[in-house]
Amino acid sequence: MRLRTFGAVAIVSTLMLTTASPAVANGNKSGRFDRPYDGYAPKSTLLRDSTPANAGLDPAPIDTALAQVDAWTRPNGTAKPLYAGAVTLLGHDGKIVTRTATGMALKYADGAGTELPADQQIPMRTDTIFDMASVSKLFSSIVVMQLVEKNKVGLDTSIATYVPEFAANGKQAITVRQALTHTTGLPAWLPLWSAQPDPASRMQMALTATPTSAAGTKYLYSDLNLIALGELAHRVTGKTLDKLVADGITKPLQMRDTGYNPDEKKKPRIAATEYQASPPRGMVWGSVHDENAWSLDGVAGHAGVFSTADDLAVLAQAFLNGGSYRQARILKESSVTAMITNFNQAFPGNDHGLGFELNQRWYMNGLSGPRTAGHTGYTGTSLVIDFDSRSFAILLTNRVHPSRNWGSNNPARRAVVQGLALSLGVGPRHGKDAWFSGTTDASTTTLGVPVSVPAEGGRLAFDLFVDTEDTDLLYLESSADGTTWTKVPFTVQDRGTVIDTDGTISGSGERHWHQVSADLAPGDQTVRWRYTSDALYQGRGVYVDGVKITSGDQVVFDGERTPESFVALGWRLSRR
Repeated sequence: MRLRTFGAVAIVSTLMLTTASPAVANGNKSGRFDRPYDGYAPKSTLLRDSTPANAGLDPAPIDTALAQVDAWTRPNGTAKPLYAGAVTLLGHDGKIVTRTATGMALKYADGAGTELPADQQIPMRTDTIFDMASVSKLFSSIVVMQLVEKNKVGLDTSIATYVPEFAANGKQAITVRQALTHTTGLPAWLPLWSAQPDPASRMQMALTATPTSAAGTKYLYSDLNLIALGELAHRVTGKTLDKLVADGITKPLQMRDTGYNPDEKKKPRIAATEYQASPPRGMVWGSVHDENAWSLDGVAGHAGVFSTADDLAVLAQAFLNGGSYRQARILKESSVTAMITNFNQAFPGNDHGLGFELNQRWYMNGLSGPRTAGHTGYTGTSLVIDFDSRSFAILLTNRVHPSRNWGSNNPARRAVVQGLALSLGVGPRHGKDAWFSGTTDASTTTLGVPVSVPAEGGRLAFDLFVDTEDTDLLYLESSADGTTWTKVPFTVQDRGTVIDTDGTISGSGERHWHQVSADLAPGDQTVRWRYTSDALYQGRGVYVDGVKITSGDQVVFDGERTPESFVALGWRLSRR
């Protein structure tokens, strides 16, 4: 559970790592956010084209997200586009519910943004091939885990055991696990491409780099970690990383458009990236964007993979299936579990498995949770896999085309994932609907009800579903004059666990309803639920249902019988 209360008697924060026990209690159901699946999908699950409605999803939030993705391909006043073009692919429960292309794969002639003549521009296609940038790290991680399965590599064995020169500068004890979780202390990046004259000396520079902190003492995302692991795989097997990825991942999964250094014949189908003056490469198109990977002949552990949305969808479903797709198994279930288990509990906010980033609100938004895994790439790519709903969101953009300085596509990443999250229903606990807070950044919404509580006081009870960023808070309050509000402490019951709060709650990870109770003072008053969100990031939101106030044996208020008594500002009744 990950439920945060403020000023509370108890804060519960034990994370569910590999299972989702609410699924057993509530019953799995496709299309539902509040009934998470347990474990993995059947290994026989194959992707097929569908629609949001046929997959049990609400199409409206997905349509809204796709419209936003499209709008960001165009300037907004003086603001530059977030990207020239994009491909969005969303999957749920074995169904691809949308596959959409917008904008241009090639649009600009130079770094200043001079547009090519219209007949020279290339529209984005759903099968456009993208430079994955750091999403490549997932492929390298899979290769390493395959070697672990074969007992050729030990997770807690030092990298220097396999690559002796890695021991330089005090790194002799750094382990494979620490590299996979970015806890080696190595610097984030070094200018290999400009500091050394050839691939061999560049690799030597990467392997002999000096840490900036002691291993295991902090989280620092570093390209050098995966460069070292890519070289480790090469040393252990005698095969280059591109060959290992092809033999162990892309060929078995039939990912025909995925690999390093794509064939020149595919160039018309490849999204252009940046116009580079230093190094003087001109418009980078069909060659890896990352300068270090380029200087290592296009094959490196941290970058270099090219792929399509459909190929990535196969990889995502293979993970949802526990490591297999069609008749091919690329990983054991235990390896998949290790890749999505948080080994960075000592570094809150930097959850990381053996390869995957976990529970990262900044791009996973409403799908964030302990069993949500993903990765992003500098070129504008992202993959989010939500094991609890058996869903995935893929957004591929060429956001560095024509310049990395034009901005970030993080708003689009969040919008796409939020569209998928909101399309997944939260079923009411009572009747046909429940009150929903909405999920708007930098907003305050209120749901109030006027009541007269008898002299002996009253007891408020309601069902609560809360999935929010920790800094987006739900308050339970009371006011006698409608001006001065006082927090009402309440108690949350969750399958045997009791949590006392000061009247404030937030948190995520528990995708099910809770039962809440509170004591109310006597007198005429308005009881309200106030939800406040900060400027960035959202969860799935807050739902309130089954509101009832009693005093002894007397029912003072029953929200299911008189929903018209509520005064809603920003809240709305929702049937899903």
